[in-house]
Amino acid sequence: MATNLRLRPAAEAALRERSASTGRSQQELIRDALDRYLGLAETTPARGVRSLDELRAQGLLLPARGPVRKVEHPLNLGGKTSIELLDRDDRF
Repeated sequence: MATNLRLRPAAEAALRERSASTGRSQQELIRDALDRYLGLAETTPARGVRSLDELRAQGLLLPARGPVRKVEHPLNLGGKTSIELLDRDDRF
């Protein structure tokens, strides 16, 4: 569902600041807050556990610098299978 939301200037500034500091979109932050308010959040943080937003704001959780890259040099096992690498007499 699409909707329009008119924010007070203070709320708008706080939302922009939080979006910039966490790297999350304003829309994502609003959806998350609404889900938590309505009790629809998938998980709720336990007492004493800091939220992801708080960890991001403190610099303890950083966003990825880029997409995961493909490994250039795969592991070379000398042509052996994993079962051949096991040093066991009870192989079947």
